[in-house]
Amino acid sequence: MSEPESLGEALPKECARVRELQGLYKVIGKSGAFAHEMMERALRRADKAMIENDIVAMLQVYKELKEFTA
Repeated sequence: MSEPESLGEALPKECARVRELQGLYKVIGKSGAFAHEMMERALRRADKAMIENDIVAMLQVYKELKEFTA
């Protein structure tokens, strides 16, 4: 049985997943621009939280990123 991922492992993976989604929304054009921008803002917050090692902010933005779907 494998051990669960730590937040430090899971958050960068979730950021990568959302960056891939951004590409899909960018292709859509103007109708995908709002979602693309919301994803970009969340990714910036994730980067900041990881740089600052702010665990609470990392958990909050991780939950937010999980909500983005294609």
